[in-house]
This record gives sequence, structure tokens and C-alpha cells, in this order.
Amino acid sequence: MPELDRLDRKILDALQRNGRITMTELGEQIGLSTSPCAERVRRLERQGVITGYHARVNPQAIGKTLLVFVEITLTAKSGEVFEAVRREMLGLSDVMECHLVSGSFDYLVKARLHAMSDYRDLLGSILKKIPVPAQSHSYVVMEEVKESSYLSITT
Repeated sequence: MPELDRLDRKILDALQRNGRITMTELGEQIGLSTSPCAERVRRLERQGVITGYHARVNPQAIGKTLLVFVEITLTAKSGEVFEAVRREMLGLSDVMECHLVSGSFDYLVKARLHAMSDYRDLLGSILKKIPVPAQSHSYVVMEEVKESSYLSITT
């Protein structure tokens, strides 16, 4: 990854807070004119520092009120098994996040669903697609205290 200077960090902080800001407004916020500001943003995009822009959708608005986390423990581990699990997880649209982790289990999965029956189906699908026997522990979220995609940036 490239070195980020103070202005790059200010740009990243501002865009995380408001991805729809105009280049003119962004330039004013960070102390640059529009053209150099826009060029910095394009460079950060090209370098893969900025990976995209998106709308955050309220899960309640689309009926996805059930949030679950699942720990998955594999009975056998190898590069081939990890790659097979990776491929399968990428194909599951209800899986929002899947992380291979160190510790007492192998994967941590986050999913948003409409109902518990959808979760039962998803868990069955996950366990069926994993190429080795696996064990799971599920956690249903009762209250979302904080959820954010914002990364704190020291400027």
C-alpha cells in the first residue's frame, strides 16, 4: 500500500463520513482546489486505497431484522479445504462477512436474514457445502449496540 500523507488521510476521513460530497466541497474541507483534490481521489481509487462507494441500507426497511453470527469449526484443515470454504461462502448472498480466524474455531460468519427459518436453511446450506465435517455455534443478536464501517484515520 502507498504511503498516505496528511491530505490523503483528510480526504479518506471526509469521504467515509460523506461519500456523496462534491469535489468542490471536499477540496474546501481539506484546503485544496477542486482539480488537485479530484486527482488525489482518483489516485487513491487507482491505488486501491478507496475500494468503492455504496449506500448503507437500513436492514429493517427490507425486512432483514435477524442478525446472526456463526462460529464454524472444521474437523480437518488444509489449504484445499480453506479454499473450498472460501469459494462456497462467496456464493452465499445472505452471508455479509466471513472471516478465517485464529483461536478455538476456524470461521466467523455474519448474516442478516428475514426469519429464523431462513437462518436454519442458511446454516444447513453452509454445513452441507463445507468439504469436511464441521461444528457450529450460533449467536442471535438481541440488540445492535454499534455497527459501523468507519475506519478511524489519524490525520
